[in-house]
Amino acid sequence: MKIIRTAARAAQFRRGAPGHLVLVPTMGALHDGHISLMRHARKLAGGTGSVVASIFVNPTQFGPHEDFSRYPRTFARDRRLCREARVDAIFHPSPEEMYPPGFSTYVNEERVSLGLCGKSRPGHFRGVCTVVLKLFNIVTPDIAIFGEKDYQQVAVIRRMTRDLNLPVRIVTASTVREPDGLALSSRNAFLSPEERAQAPIMRHALLMARNAPNARPGPLAKLVRREIETVRLAKIDYIEVLDADTLDQPGPDTSTLVIACAVFFGKTRLIDNIRRPA
Repeated sequence: MKIIRTAARAAQFRRGAPGHLVLVPTMGALHDGHISLMRHARKLAGGTGSVVASIFVNPTQFGPHEDFSRYPRTFARDRRLCREARVDAIFHPSPEEMYPPGFSTYVNEERVSLGLCGKSRPGHFRGVCTVVLKLFNIVTPDIAIFGEKDYQQVAVIRRMTRDLNLPVRIVTASTVREPDGLALSSRNAFLSPEERAQAPIMRHALLMARNAPNARPGPLAKLVRREIETVRLAKIDYIEVLDADTLDQPGPDTSTLVIACAVFFGKTRLIDNIRRPA
């Protein structure tokens, strides 16, 4: 397994890589959700293709009061896990490689990114779009794979890929969860034991909403809010019920809803979502 730290070396690797190249973008601190994506990528690449995992904690997608400095960096462990998942190469650039002195060009998606996390975290998706476009240009994958936990992020990247005519197929994979339903996230490591015990209320509330007989957005959002507020440490950032395809408010043509929420437990912000028929 190769460790690639520069765009020039990534281009060299790509020239020697036969078949399809599948990219798994990550910020490291890998968990079973990432490993599931890598195994899926291995199947997509087939016997002759290559899998590249990027490990880069992207500073431009963190706000000034967010957890960039304390985001876990566990590269030695991540490298071992990538090798076990049969990754062919890790792209692990420095911040200076990705954002050289004088860097001043960013990518904005101006519709799908506006609500949900985009509203709560101004500038977040500008950073996401910029780094993902750079990864696509540097690694030049045929396919990129993302987890459905980051539902809005996937929607934004799909829109950017479509709008900018990028020759990359976007593939998604189901959220991987703990036995109690909590979605796997690198940020789960920040939870205190008490916060960790209460965090599965998000999944519990979303399952209740998916199974509720009333599909109207207002009652569904209230149901999720009421359930999450039963635990003492939860502080709700948002709960939204939107058209699953467009992330607009549901309308007459909406066939599937996505119920998305972001909740703080202490200083740790977790997200989750679920889909259901409209």
